[in-house]
Amino acid sequence: MPPISQDEILQQVKLSCQMPALVRAIAERKIVSQKAQELELTVETAELQKAADSFRLKNNLVTAQETIDWLECHALSLDDLEALVYHTVLSTKLADRLFADRVKPYFTERQLDYTQIVLYEVVLSDFDLAMELFYALQEGEITFAEIAQQYAQELEMRRRGGYRGLVTRKDLKPELSAAIFAAKPPQLLKPIAVGKQVYLVWVEAIVSPALTETLRSQILTELFSGWLKQQVKAAAPTLDSTLSPKIVP
Repeated sequence: MPPISQDEILQQVKLSCQMPALVRAIAERKIVSQKAQELELTVETAELQKAADSFRLKNNLVTAQETIDWLECHALSLDDLEALVYHTVLSTKLADRLFADRVKPYFTERQLDYTQIVLYEVVLSDFDLAMELFYALQEGEITFAEIAQQYAQELEMRRRGGYRGLVTRKDLKPELSAAIFAAKPPQLLKPIAVGKQVYLVWVEAIVSPALTETLRSQILTELFSGWLKQQVKAAAPTLDSTLSPKIVP
């Protein structure tokens, strides 16, 4: 196969309709760098090394040769890898500087969004059958696990006895979330029809949210992503003039 030129790579990016995402990513990097510079944020060598170790672990790059092979596969140099990790660390520090004091108020205002329920469900296509099973459950004639084993469409759901796990409001269809989160667990809900599907639902428990370190990081990411999106949008009128000429072959 003949060598592939940079112009051909750029043309493929265009033909794959990936140019908007590429331009947005470039804009985001510029915005992060500029804002970090304004706030005089720096990345220490120890922070960079720790992030690099985490990156290698995440990508299963245990040995030096595996790292070299991965870099070659992605057409990256060691300097490129350092730049990638540096940007990740810088973005994390910038997010913390901008929004650390807003995490708790944000969490307090949206506790309902982070409330979880322990949910079991079986999806049926026959409402009459769903009602029949509902009454059989109430009478103790059958268990939810037995219903799941007989009627759940997915093999994994049959194996788990209909256990869907911990879910939040956003994990559920709007037609389901209102009824499910109004339950007083443990409670079996009457079948809920959504289009051609009928949901037989057992709400085992409601889990109140706690501001764990994992959730804190999630909220920080949400706040930072929203801010970054606004910054890119605000810069949109200038993107064509600052980026487009540089990416035309």
